[in-house]
Parts: sequence; structure tokens; C-alpha cells
Amino acid sequence: MSALKNGEFTKVEVDGHILTVTISRPEVMNAVHPMVSQEMSTIFDVFAADPDLWIGIVTGAGDRAFSAGNDLKYHAELRAKSGARPASPPSGFGGLSNRHDLDKPLIAAVNGVAMGGGFEIALACDIIIASDKARFALPEPRLARQIPLKKAMGMMLTGRHVPASEGYELGFVTAVVPHVDLMKEARRWADMILECSPMSIRATKQVVTRSLDVSVLEAGMKNMRYPAYVALVNSEDTIEGPKAFAEKRKPNWKGR
Repeated sequence: MSALKNGEFTKVEVDGHILTVTISRPEVMNAVHPMVSQEMSTIFDVFAADPDLWIGIVTGAGDRAFSAGNDLKYHAELRAKSGARPASPPSGFGGLSNRHDLDKPLIAAVNGVAMGGGFEIALACDIIIASDKARFALPEPRLARQIPLKKAMGMMLTGRHVPASEGYELGFVTAVVPHVDLMKEARRWADMILECSPMSIRATKQVVTRSLDVSVLEAGMKNMRYPAYVALVNSEDTIEGPKAFAEKRKPNWKGR
């Protein structure tokens, strides 16, 4: 197991195959500055490389915010002092917005406000579980790939705040639960994913994400050559799945 430690602005918890990452700046509604992005980038680099970590959950500290987005005060102070713009790591804002090669599933547990870059961090995850206190606003272009264009533009051009229930109706929120049940629900979804072979989950995510920009025909022809699919068909889990089914027992997934 790779050694993951709490950072100055982030907290990590490993429970079996599940990594939970908490953005921990509740005093500024978990706004993200470059140091947060760098800490999260390092954490998810480790997550991606660790064969024992299969699922990630991302949330924010406190009850007010998942993340209010870019730390505008820090941004303004830096510009005033140096004229420079805050820089994100290559993996993007929050260490996730440009991380397009991560095949392990991520769950966003949105506990409050998710605005701008904070909304983008949530959208970079595969599943969004929202507290009934959550609100979403100021999305970036990624939203237009995940819900109907006119609905996305209605949010993007007005800057209006959308409650969790409407986010569910629009389709970018997977589930809405009472605030006190948020982390339990996120863990429930993680546990459901754990019932499947991690090799199969990674192959599914890789095929879906890499197929978004190609035609259906191209996708069908390429699916069989995607690295995660090739790894799946040559894995121990491919043997274990049918064997467990035949023996009427739960499979013992190895992730290899």
C-alpha cells in the first residue's frame, strides 16, 4: 500500500480499496488555490498508481461547501504582488480537471456549495452524490457534455444557483440524500462498485470516456483494443467471475 498522508489543505483516508479525499479549507468554503491543486494532484497520482486503491471519493470539509471554486482572494493578492496568475499542475484545477487518463472510478460527495472550479471538480468525477443542502453554480464547458445543451447553456449564461434536486432532474447528479446521510450514501455506491471486478470497472470507464469523441462505429472497432479491455481479458478476474458464478458464491476479485 502506498503511503498517503494528510496535507496542509487536504485530508486522506484509506479504507480497504477506497480512498476518501477531503478538501480541507472550511474557513474559505474550501476554495482552491494552487497549493490545494498540487496536493490533490499528488494524491491522485498515488491513487492512480496504487494497485490496491480501486475507488476514490472526493468531498469538502464542513457543512457549507464542497468547494467554492477558485480562491479569488489569493488570486487577487498574487496578481497585486507579482502580476502573475496562479498556476495549476498539469492535472488541472483541483488535480482533476485535466486528468483524462484516470481509469479508476471517482465519486463526488457534494456536501454544500459547488461553484465554478468546485463544480468542475465534481463534474470530473464519474458519480455525483449530493446532499439535499448542495447547490451548484457557474459551471464550465464540461457540463455541456453531460446534460442537454440548452439546459447547460441556461445555467452557464445566467450564473444561477441550482439545488441538488434540480441537478438530479437535469441529469448531472446521480443521487440526492439527506445531508446527514451523504457520506454513508457515497460509501454505499462505492461498495456497489466493489462488488464488480476492478478490471471490468476500469475497462468500462476507459471505453466510455475514450469513445465520447468518436463515432459509434469507430468506438465499436476500437473498444477491443483499449488497454484496460486487453488487461481485463487477460486477467485473473476474468477467470474468477465465471468460476464464482458456477460455484454460486461471491467472486474474490484480485484486480489483476
